[in-house]
Amino acid sequence: NGTRVEEFILLGFPGTRQSRVSLVVVFALMYSLTVIGNASIIALVWRSSNLHTPMYFFLCNLSFLEIWYTTGVVPKAIGVMLGTSQTISFSVCILQLFFLLSLGSTECFLLAVMAYDRYLAICYSLRYSSLMNSVLSVRLALSSWLGGFLSISLLALLTSRLTFCGPDVINHFLCDIDSCLALSCSDTWPVELATFLVSIIVVVASCVVTLVSYMYIISSILRIQSLHGRKKAFSTCSAHLSVVTIWYGSTMFLYVKPSAQNSLELNKIVNTFNTVVTPLLNPFIYTLRNKEVKLAL
Repeated sequence: NGTRVEEFILLGFPGTRQSRVSLVVVFALMYSLTVIGNASIIALVWRSSNLHTPMYFFLCNLSFLEIWYTTGVVPKAIGVMLGTSQTISFSVCILQLFFLLSLGSTECFLLAVMAYDRYLAICYSLRYSSLMNSVLSVRLALSSWLGGFLSISLLALLTSRLTFCGPDVINHFLCDIDSCLALSCSDTWPVELATFLVSIIVVVASCVVTLVSYMYIISSILRIQSLHGRKKAFSTCSAHLSVVTIWYGSTMFLYVKPSAQNSLELNKIVNTFNTVVTPLLNPFIYTLRNKEVKLAL
C-alpha cells in the first residue's frame, strides 16, 4: 500500500492493430501538414515586408505555438498506438501536462490579444498605427507567453504532489489533468479546485475580452455605409473569428467544469480535435480566407 507509482502505461485508442496503424498514418500526415503549414506562415511573414504588421506578428506567434503544441502530443501518441512507447514516467507525464496546458493558456491569451488588435484596427482605423505600435505588440505577445506559463505553474505543482498507488494505466494517448486525477489515490479536491479557478481566469476571462472586442467590431461594421466597406472590414477578422470559435468550444468543454468526473473516452476525442486537428486548421483558415497572405504567397 505504500508503493508509489513511478511510471504510467498509456492505452491510446482501442481497436485492432490495423485500425491503430491507420490512425498512425492519419496522425503522422496531419502532424506533417501542421508543421509545414505553420512554418510556412512564419517564413512567409518574415520574407514579405507588406506583412510586417502587428496582426501578422501575432499570427507568427500563434503559428510558432501550434508547432510546439502538436509536437508535445503527436510523436508520443504515434509511439503509443504502435506499441513501441506506451510507458511514460511520472516526471515526464507532469512535464507534458505542464507543457500542453501552458501552451493552451498562451493560445487563449494570444487569441484575446488578436481580437483586441482587430478591434483597434476597425474601430480606430485612423489611429491604429499609433495605438498598436511595435513596442505594444511585443509587450502583448510576451505577456501572453509569460501569463500562459505562469498561470499553469501552481496547477502543475499541485498535480506533481498527488500520490499514485495503482492502477498505473491511463486510458489516453497523453497525460491530461483528468486522467491523472482519475488515477490518484490521494485527495484530488485541491487540484480540481485549482483547475476550475485557472480555467475561469484563463479561458473565460480571455473569452470575455474576445467577445467584447467582437461586439464592438460588429457594431462598427454595421455602421459602415457601403456594402464593399462592410465586406472588407469583416474579411479582416473572419479568419480569426473562425479560429476563436473552434478553439474556445473545445477548450471550455475540457477544462471549464467544477469536477473532473466526465467521460474519459469523450475527453480523448475532444483532446484529439484540440491538439491535432485545430493546429492543422489554423494555417489553412488564415491563408484561404486572407487576400494579403494569398497575394504574398
